[in-house]
Amino acid sequence: METNKNKVAIITGGASGIGFAIAEKFVQNNIKTIIVGRDQQKLGDAKNKLGELCDSFSCDLNDLNEIPKLVSKIISKHGQIDILVNNAGINMKKEFTEVTDEEFQKILLTNVTAVFALSREVVKHMLQKGKGSIINISSMASQYGIPKVIAYTASKSAIEGMTRAMAVELSPKGIRVNCIAPGFIATDMSAKALNKDPERKNKVLGRTPMGELGQPSDIGDAALYLANGEAKYVTGIVLPVDGGNSIGF
Repeated sequence: METNKNKVAIITGGASGIGFAIAEKFVQNNIKTIIVGRDQQKLGDAKNKLGELCDSFSCDLNDLNEIPKLVSKIISKHGQIDILVNNAGINMKKEFTEVTDEEFQKILLTNVTAVFALSREVVKHMLQKGKGSIINISSMASQYGIPKVIAYTASKSAIEGMTRAMAVELSPKGIRVNCIAPGFIATDMSAKALNKDPERKNKVLGRTPMGELGQPSDIGDAALYLANGEAKYVTGIVLPVDGGNSIGF
């Protein structure tokens, strides 16, 4: 198995929730991990917790012009990018007929266009080395219909399609591309949403065969596997990490 020492990973939205859990798992496994986000305070706190194997870069990924500059800065400081985790994403809960064009576009910009633009810039570098691993983060919203999240659902379905298209085009060149579809994971964000809505919480747990919410570290473990040499023959998959939720009845 290839060693992780000297590997460099980028994780977008790496300062909290699932992104932070992935960063934590990478750092514990000797991967130099760069977290990217908007909030410098949150990035600083996360970086302190993660220790010396972590670096952080502040960037608004919605400003597409900044993305090539960000990648150049990371490469000039760290020399390479071996792993990219596209985790940053936004959600919005709203009745279908009330979602404005602007709101729909904003979610697609963050969740799809920025993911494409960052991947494209990182892939240009990975192609020079002839290897790399990209991990996209999808959602249960692309596995089945969830009401009141139309833009988010559209964006995550796009991510799964992009994962397959990227994998077919890039795998012959040594770059594996995979996707994780987290089920209902116990983060601050989901706790707030589910605790305010007991009916939704019971529905979530009722259709999850394992009967409990997942932990952020469960997604971290899956990401480490896909990033790593153990998954060297795995590409183009969407891996549900969901306690069976996507097949639950």
